[in-house]
Amino acid sequence: MKVSVLMTTYNHERFIAQAIDSVLMQKVNFDYEIVIGEDCSKDNTRNILIDYQEKHPDIIRLLLHERNLGLYGKYNFIETYKACRGQYIAMLEGDDYWTSPHKLQKQVDFLDRHPECSICFHSVIRLCEDKSHESYVFSPRDKKEIYTLEDLLDKYLIAAASMMFRKGLFGDFPSWFYLTAMGDWALNILNAQHGKIGYINEVMGVWRIHSGGFWSSKGLIERLQEEIKAYRFVNSHLNFRYNRLIRSKVSRDYLRIAEEYKQRDDRVNALINLARSTRKSPYNLSISYLRLFLMILELSLPKLYNRLRDFKNKYSTW
Repeated sequence: MKVSVLMTTYNHERFIAQAIDSVLMQKVNFDYEIVIGEDCSKDNTRNILIDYQEKHPDIIRLLLHERNLGLYGKYNFIETYKACRGQYIAMLEGDDYWTSPHKLQKQVDFLDRHPECSICFHSVIRLCEDKSHESYVFSPRDKKEIYTLEDLLDKYLIAAASMMFRKGLFGDFPSWFYLTAMGDWALNILNAQHGKIGYINEVMGVWRIHSGGFWSSKGLIERLQEEIKAYRFVNSHLNFRYNRLIRSKVSRDYLRIAEEYKQRDDRVNALINLARSTRKSPYNLSISYLRLFLMILELSLPKLYNRLRDFKNKYSTW
């Protein structure tokens, strides 16, 4: 088996048919399978899957759990991953879909040509279901053909709907993997230790944002706290080889949390997180000390800050 399409789903009755159809439309010169882990949905997702499996029994394999396995969907994902038999694994969550019928073929051809790469990804459309934000192309700004583990640590590069990777590059999932909500990023870290990351500069899928999505349903502060936790796990896992870069990212996240609390007029939590950011600021590659100083002054001595601001507005510019 050349490719396994790994799909996990929970309460995706509005989306799952489009996801499966986007896989079935693929034009390839190799064998592939669709392995779907269904985490005991409360809607009609399971019945839709069974109908598709009856129509395509040679392609679709279902893992129908008798109870929800929980833990951010991690157990469902890992059980589905273990069931995949392909040399390569392509990811597609049940609420996303592919737009190009040549997506799988192009990624397989790329990985076959580039044995030094462990991962291959491409651009996607980031689509907000509620129209609260305009859709846009999610892709790297620099558009390199080859990226590295350090690039992956520095910025969020890879949408789950664009991932294809070689199976079996690492052994068992580490214990910390079960504790992070950033599963696709963590998976890419594990694979990127064993090869470079290839990029195809073409839009071939849609990353759907909707209120029922696990990550998008979280607030900004909770997402940043999960990101900090994930960075700490990965820093230890990588034996602190990228400590300076990772601490810079953690410092940035604490500052963003502090700014969010400040907007909520929660000075105590704003100061706590600002102090956490400042403790790591010697490693911060992007935050100016003037920005930190002014924020500390505004939170701790607001009257003095306001007087200085008024003076600045009247007589000079900062």
